[in-house]
Amino acid sequence: MRILVTGAAGFIGSNFVHLTLATRPEAQVTVLDALTYAGALASLDGVLDRIDFVQGDVADAALVDRLVAATDLVVHFAAESHNDNSLTDPRPFVQTNLVGTYNLIEAARHHRVRYHHISTDEVYGDLELDDPKRFTEDTPYNPSSPYSATKAGSDLLVRAWVRSFDLQATISNCSNNYGPRQHVEKFIPRQITNVIDGVRPKLYGEGLNVRDWIHVDDHNTAVWTIIDTGRIGETYLIGADGEVNNTDVIRLILELMGRSPEGYDHVTDRAGHDLRYAIDAGRLRTELGWTPHYRNFREGLQATIDWYVANEAWWRPMKDATEAKYAATQSVVAR
Repeated sequence: MRILVTGAAGFIGSNFVHLTLATRPEAQVTVLDALTYAGALASLDGVLDRIDFVQGDVADAALVDRLVAATDLVVHFAAESHNDNSLTDPRPFVQTNLVGTYNLIEAARHHRVRYHHISTDEVYGDLELDDPKRFTEDTPYNPSSPYSATKAGSDLLVRAWVRSFDLQATISNCSNNYGPRQHVEKFIPRQITNVIDGVRPKLYGEGLNVRDWIHVDDHNTAVWTIIDTGRIGETYLIGADGEVNNTDVIRLILELMGRSPEGYDHVTDRAGHDLRYAIDAGRLRTELGWTPHYRNFREGLQATIDWYVANEAWWRPMKDATEAKYAATQSVVAR
C-alpha cells in the first residue's frame, strides 16, 4: 500500500508513521509536512531512510494533487492546532485546516483515493463539569475558538464531499493526546520539561478544566482500525475513558517525577477556556472491536515522562523558543 501522511513531522503524525512501519513493513510511506515550528524531522529519526519526505504545504494545490495521484491512501494529520495561537492569529488556521483539507479531498476524489480525516473533539465545544453526558458522533458542533472552528469546517467539507462526490472517506474525532514527540508548548510536555528544568509548573485558573486523555499510540491503533474496517462515510470518536482535570494532571506529574504535588502556581485563566471534554467511543469499540492499550492514565503518563527524560536532545532546541514566546505574550502555560 502506498500511503500519503500529511503533517507527519508533527506529534501524532510522526507516531503514526513509526507505528505503521513497525506493524506494516511493506507499506510505502510518503510524508508531506511544511516543517513549521511544530514539526521536526527529528521526530522521524529511525524511519527517514524508509520513507519519502516532501517538505511542502497542504495549501499548495498542485503539489497535493501530484502526491495524491501517486498514492492509495491519504491520512490527513496536518493542522494548525494550538488554541492560544489561534486566538493571536487565526489566519494560518484557516489556510491549513480549511484550504489544505479542501485541496486534499479534491485530489482524493479526482484520483479515487481512499481518505481518512483526523479531527478533534473540540469541534463539539465543551461540557459542564457536572454534566454526565459525553460527546457522541451525533453531538452538534459548537466550536469555541478559531482552531476548533476551522477543524469543524474541515470535517463538514469531508462530509459534504462524501455525500456530493462519493469521496471514499472516514473521519475520526479524538480526545486529547499525550505521549512521545509532542511539542513542548502543549500542556503535559510543558509541565514535564519545566519540572526537569527546575521550573514550577503553571496552571490556568483553578485548574478544574477536564480533558479526556488518550495515549498517542492508542489513538493511532484506532485510526488503523477505522481505515481497515470502518464504514465509508462514517465518523468515529476515539477515546480511552481518560477524564482527568488539569490540577490532577499536574499533581500526578510532580508526584511521578519525585516532587511535591503542591509545587505549582496558578495563573490567570485563558480566554474562552473550554470546561470539559469527554468522549463516548462506544461505536468504535462495539462495531470495530478496538480497545486501548493504556487503560490507566498513570501508566501512560509515566511512560511519557520517561521518554522526555531520555530524549532531551529532541525537545531542548524548541524549549527556549517556546518559553520566550510565552514570556513575550504573557501567556505562561499551554493548553
